[in-house]
Amino acid sequence: MTALILALLAGAVVGLALGALGGGGSVLAVPALIYLLGFTPAAATTASLVIVTVTSLTALYAHARAGHVRWSAGAAFAAAGILPAAAAGAAAAHLPQPALTSAFAAIAALAAVKMLRPADTARSGSGAVHPGRAAGAGAGLGALTGLLGVGGGFLAVPALVTVLGFRMEAAVGTSLLVITANSLASLATRSGAAVSLDWAVVGPFIGAAILGAWDGKRLAAKVSGPRLQRVFAVVLLAVAAFMLADAVT
Repeated sequence: MTALILALLAGAVVGLALGALGGGGSVLAVPALIYLLGFTPAAATTASLVIVTVTSLTALYAHARAGHVRWSAGAAFAAAGILPAAAAGAAAAHLPQPALTSAFAAIAALAAVKMLRPADTARSGSGAVHPGRAAGAGAGLGALTGLLGVGGGFLAVPALVTVLGFRMEAAVGTSLLVITANSLASLATRSGAAVSLDWAVVGPFIGAAILGAWDGKRLAAKVSGPRLQRVFAVVLLAVAAFMLADAVT
């Protein structure tokens, strides 16, 4: 199977996850770029940030039209993560590749476990929010974005539900704003790094992801959030196990 076809297929899946779940695209994009398309971990994390930024903007537009984006709260949450994302992005270039792969696998497994426990997403979200908790959660997500090349949406959605008390549809839409801001901050620090991207692969990947994001938005309107999360979590656990095994052997 050619690299172009693999890029189109992987991009469609990444976009579907971002559009339907408000996150999860990057935790599939990085392993797809490494194991299917032959990118190094450093190039894969940078390419993932580019892919996720563009796709998230597209999905954000679709969710904003539906009124599912809390702009002020989402901007404040994202602002707390901008500096950590930039700092971690600069540090990532100096870390060994097996360490980055192992850390990525651990975070992916954690995200899968959270998605397999969807009961927390049922909160109605009328309670008060502690500013310190919100800032801490936003900073942590920003650091993960910069270090591992992930948008952080797979952790942003549960954080927005449990910390800010959002309903699920608002958490999904708002997480796309957080993903975009964090990814842009991390990309800014990586722009001078000596990582060249194969745009003949990355370009089609982005195009397929954008189309997939629109399909994901429509899918989210038809299938329950908890069911989508469970299916995605099983796939994510398998990816995490494979990456961890590869890193330690």
